[in-house]
Amino acid sequence: MRAEINVLGALEVSIDGTSVVPNASKPRHLLAVLAMNVGKLVTSSSLKEELWGNHAPRSATSTLQTHVLSLRNHIREALPSSEDDLVRDILVTRNAGYVLRLDPDSVDVIRYTRLAAAGRAASGAGDHERAGQLLTEALALWRGPVLDDVSVGPQLEIESMRLAECRLADLTLRIDMDLYLGRHHQVLGDLAALCAQHPYMENFRAQFMLALYRSGRPGQALEVYHEMWATIRDHLGVDPSPRLRELHRAILAGDAMVDDPRFMVNAWQRGNAIAS
Repeated sequence: MRAEINVLGALEVSIDGTSVVPNASKPRHLLAVLAMNVGKLVTSSSLKEELWGNHAPRSATSTLQTHVLSLRNHIREALPSSEDDLVRDILVTRNAGYVLRLDPDSVDVIRYTRLAAAGRAASGAGDHERAGQLLTEALALWRGPVLDDVSVGPQLEIESMRLAECRLADLTLRIDMDLYLGRHHQVLGDLAALCAQHPYMENFRAQFMLALYRSGRPGQALEVYHEMWATIRDHLGVDPSPRLRELHRAILAGDAMVDDPRFMVNAWQRGNAIAS
């Protein structure tokens, strides 16, 4: 039996190539919770909180059981008739709740987590090429916002936010690897889009400035700084960080150290010293 579970985007769960995702909202929501916790017990009380929040109906227990039955029917339809008995081995009932028992390696978010962790470790070890490859592979698993087509409850909302922040951090690190390896031309398009999507994230602005400067476009690099300065001053009432001001100063001076692959790390240290 081959399973595939994707939550980094619209919910996709298939067994032997056949989708088992219900059309109805609540069973789909239930499947999403179980899919995010493959191999783990999800208690009935936790499921009720996720599906109904503080407004669970009196019939919540029986309704939950009905939704589980609906999921099992979808799973049964994906299995050969000779394997009907596998259904309860795949969606298992425990005293306290339910477990979706499928191969963890079939879940995109689990693969993403492993690849990203390996990429961060490679970066820490100074293997920038390997780090970039692993992070690129991890980020390629994302097809859109987490569970994009599911009306999530409180638990999945928190997990979705956590994963979104992890993705931004891993994307920032992957771009750092590209810049370290001299691929400033290749990241310009991505950084232009990221700065537009995340106008208050200084990391992307700093990377964009650096990539533009190293691409022979210092004037545009300075424009990015002034745009950032105006944006955070007008909307947040603060100045750019010491790190960004240090990069701005270095670009204005045409300082050769801006071309050093280690410049951004050093700028962080100098900026922190200035701030203190």
